Amino acid sequence: MIDFIIVGNGLAGICFAEIAIQNNKTIMVFDDNSQPSSKIAGGLYNPVVLKRFSEVWKAKEQLEIAFPLYKTIEEKLNITFDYKIPIYRRFASVEEQNNWFQAADKPNLAPFLSSNLINKKISNINSSFGFGEVLETGYLDVASLIENYSNYLIKNNLYSSDRFDYDAIEFNNDFIQYKNIQAKNIIFAEGFGLHSNPFFNDLPLDGTKGELLVIKSPELDLNLIVKSNIFLLPLGNDLYKVGATYNWKDKTNNPTEEGKSELIENLKELISCDFEVVKHFAGVRPTVKDRRPLVGAHYKHKNLHVLNGLGTRGVMLGPYLATQLFKNITENAPLENEINIQRIYKKRNIK
Repeated sequence: MIDFIIVGNGLAGICFAEIAIQNNKTIMVFDDNSQPSSKIAGGLYNPVVLKRFSEVWKAKEQLEIAFPLYKTIEEKLNITFDYKIPIYRRFASVEEQNNWFQAADKPNLAPFLSSNLINKKISNINSSFGFGEVLETGYLDVASLIENYSNYLIKNNLYSSDRFDYDAIEFNNDFIQYKNIQAKNIIFAEGFGLHSNPFFNDLPLDGTKGELLVIKSPELDLNLIVKSNIFLLPLGNDLYKVGATYNWKDKTNNPTEEGKSELIENLKELISCDFEVVKHFAGVRPTVKDRRPLVGAHYKHKNLHVLNGLGTRGVMLGPYLATQLFKNITENAPLENEINIQRIYKKRNIK
């Protein structure tokens, strides 16, 4: 008998798998590659909501768990996918400068916002009002993480690319039978694929489509992330990732001309040099209407668990939520009310 079947090998699934392995638990991961949102994610981590200059929920706690976990995985796989790189928030007005300095004075934001206005000109970036530097930032090459972690699981016979068959679950008193596997628990970390899950598809997972570009621009010569109403992220070799759009109606993974046009228009406002679009991709982020993740046990089947709703900040949230869920299952540690799916069940009077 194994401890965990994990369905989904995106950020959430990988974080839970690694925490389980580090704690000497046995796992089997199922992923049929049907949900691309983690692979195409921007991958930025940033403890500040840069639209309003407010702190990301539990930012300090999230980073304290995320950094060591990613470091451990890098050392284990002998790769680098976590790149520490500054984010410069471009100011659009004097008012934004003032709002930044007010925010930087707040105790909870002071560790993350530099109090120095950056007036230096960055080649081919339009910036009449300068920049503010966000601290404790960077980006994850999520596609590389997923590819290498999948290979590690395959090599150790811990991975199946078969589509998970919900109908094949048989419930016993203290374990689950899934085909030829006996498991104590199943973790569903399926992203937007949760809508196909008959046990959890009643949860309010909304989904927000995002589109991104990869451009080539030899004239840019940028070694940091610039954030305005889009982000511009250097990938090396004159390539840059540009994102992202937000579409709450379209739930497909298909890139659109509208999304591409919106990104190009915003990019032309940000930079003053030529560029070539070399890639255009899209995915649906697993977002939740109340902007909080969906974590916890099914109201009836207590050994079925969900780990979802990471939204636009999965890089920071994944390790934090996976740690909470693991401790909840193995140590009976309570989940925070804000992430616990019991908040949904209570509203429906489901016990």
